[in-house]
Amino acid sequence: MDIGGKPALHRLIQRLRKCKTLDEIVVATSKSATDNELEEWCKCNKIKCYRGSEEDVLDRVVQAHESVGSDLIVEITGDCPLTDPNIVDLGVETFLKNNTDVVTNCGSVLTWPMGQYVQVFPFRLLQQLNQSTTDPVVREHVSLFFYENPEIYKTINLIAPNQWRYPSWRLQLDYPEDLKFQNEIHLKLAPDFGDCFGIEETVAVLNKFPNLLKINSRCAEKSCR
Repeated sequence: MDIGGKPALHRLIQRLRKCKTLDEIVVATSKSATDNELEEWCKCNKIKCYRGSEEDVLDRVVQAHESVGSDLIVEITGDCPLTDPNIVDLGVETFLKNNTDVVTNCGSVLTWPMGQYVQVFPFRLLQQLNQSTTDPVVREHVSLFFYENPEIYKTINLIAPNQWRYPSWRLQLDYPEDLKFQNEIHLKLAPDFGDCFGIEETVAVLNKFPNLLKINSRCAEKSCR
């Protein structure tokens, strides 16, 4: 989808390239012919791309990380083109400073706007899960098992500062209304802040123009199970 004249994935990749803690970016997409265009886009933009199973997303993600030699996975979903690089770096830095298995802000404690999500966990844990689980829901949603089994995994939940604590706000891209919302945000912020404005600027403009939130307020999150 087009956001402000550029593909949504371009918007996301540009933001991830500003992260200080990432060594590599790899797009994990499917072998479906419908994703041929995505692979070609990655080649043209010098982004590593791994193509795997369309249905078995867990295996696809594991294989993608094997292809670039990851030891630590920083998972960002493609429907979050407004991702703030500083939040990604906060997730990685929190993981590295603590004895933990998972750092997340989209697990059991939701305090951030939807679409400002980061997940950090060792590659070995996801590899083990890929080898052991047959649950089709886990194989579709990749990291779900970590959150459904808190007695197994030590997890740190990142809590949003009070000024950014709007967990009902939709800053992600799943519905046509979300796309309209994303374009309106870019129209408001890009002229003054460029392509990679952060959560601070986004929250400020939404507090100033609260009617923007009505654009996608009726869009509902779907349960994993």
